[in-house]
Amino acid sequence: MSTEPTGSTSHDDFTESQMPNIEHGKPTIDDYKIVCIKLGLVMLAYFICRIIGAVISSVIWGMADNISQTAAYIIIMSLTVVLVYIIPMLFTAFIFRSFSYYNMGSETFRTLYKRDKRLASALGTFPAMYGLGYGVALLTLLASFLLSRVTGGETFISDLLRPAVVEPATGLGSAIMMVFMLVVIAPVFEEVWVRGIMYDALKPFGHGIAIIISSILFGLMHGSLYMLFYTTILGFALGYIRYATNSLLIVTILHAIFNAVAAGLLFLMALTDITLGENRLINTVSNIYVLAVLVLIVVGLVAFIVRIPIIRKYKIENTWTEISAGKKIALFFFSVPVIIMLVFAFNELTGHWLLGLLLGI
Repeated sequence: MSTEPTGSTSHDDFTESQMPNIEHGKPTIDDYKIVCIKLGLVMLAYFICRIIGAVISSVIWGMADNISQTAAYIIIMSLTVVLVYIIPMLFTAFIFRSFSYYNMGSETFRTLYKRDKRLASALGTFPAMYGLGYGVALLTLLASFLLSRVTGGETFISDLLRPAVVEPATGLGSAIMMVFMLVVIAPVFEEVWVRGIMYDALKPFGHGIAIIISSILFGLMHGSLYMLFYTTILGFALGYIRYATNSLLIVTILHAIFNAVAAGLLFLMALTDITLGENRLINTVSNIYVLAVLVLIVVGLVAFIVRIPIIRKYKIENTWTEISAGKKIALFFFSVPVIIMLVFAFNELTGHWLLGLLLGI
């Protein structure tokens, strides 16, 4: 956003030979194709893990008569951490040979979490990021509504454009677990995974392409066409700040703040359900909270519009010009694993069918 790049100072604190995906010399088209294939494979693994998690979760909910709903919810959330975050991230680190690069005790890892001098400026972009992201989300909802009205009912596209349903918390314990997942677990894992490992795998081929593709993958992993649009926009903003500051600390904080706004609303909704809507104080706080969020969206949109002239002043460094940006994007999307991954991403039923075919069930 308005965060200024480091100028003459290199954004890479380490040489190309230390990057996870480039072992020696200048990157080539073949190197880039290999990275695209690997990214497609790790995202395919991610969606397979999601499907497996959904199947196991349905089984656990079916056992709710034997265990409390809160216990079932906490088990499912814990399972989600393992299947949706830990396994895909470890697989990504393995396939890009990034374990040593992201070693907790290494200087590299500490550098990625440095407190950059532009911390305050970067955090100040939050209203604009939030307004732009949820402005796009509201436009998506409007498009879905108009499609359903014009067609006289639900259509395939309007169904895809509807928000993904968040499993409601069933008690105070599960509500707290939900908030912890959204505000701590998700930002930490997603930033290390997407703007850490994935971004660094793409960085030798140009910071711009690293920002674009990592933001698209960030949007896709949220599991619905509705969320794809605004999370991709958010991912692009976070990717630029990651580029400008070379710090995962800043984007993780911004991501956590973004999620905290949604988590607060979901927490209040859970409290309303727990009290059966009879607590006037909770109802009043919920209404004020919703109004505050709407004001934040409007103020954020204005803030983003005001920042546009500032944003246009800064250009992203292109460290690899062997092929154009358009061809880089085309090569990525025409990679076979990426095509299969997109099938899983946009059609869960097809994803289940393909998974059954692969496993012979």
